Amino acid sequence: MPYHTKKKDKPKMIIVIKKKDAKMKPKKELSKVQKDLMKEHKEHHTKKHMDMMKKAMLSGLCFQEAHKIAMKEVGK
Repeated sequence: MPYHTKKKDKPKMIIVIKKKDAKMKPKKELSKVQKDLMKEHKEHHTKKHMDMMKKAMLSGLCFQEAHKIAMKEVGK
């Protein structure tokens, strides 16, 4: 009966964090998808929160990043 060798561990995943060169370029208005998300989102948040999110999204941030910033600055 052959001796079993110890299983080799799978190589660990290397996480590469890419630095953002620059934000997306500023926009004049939100996309249709962003507008739809904002309509659903405004039921749960204040006008101040929504205004800050819109400003951040127009400057080039995505919805999630804008929400995080608005939550830190304004709250709900």
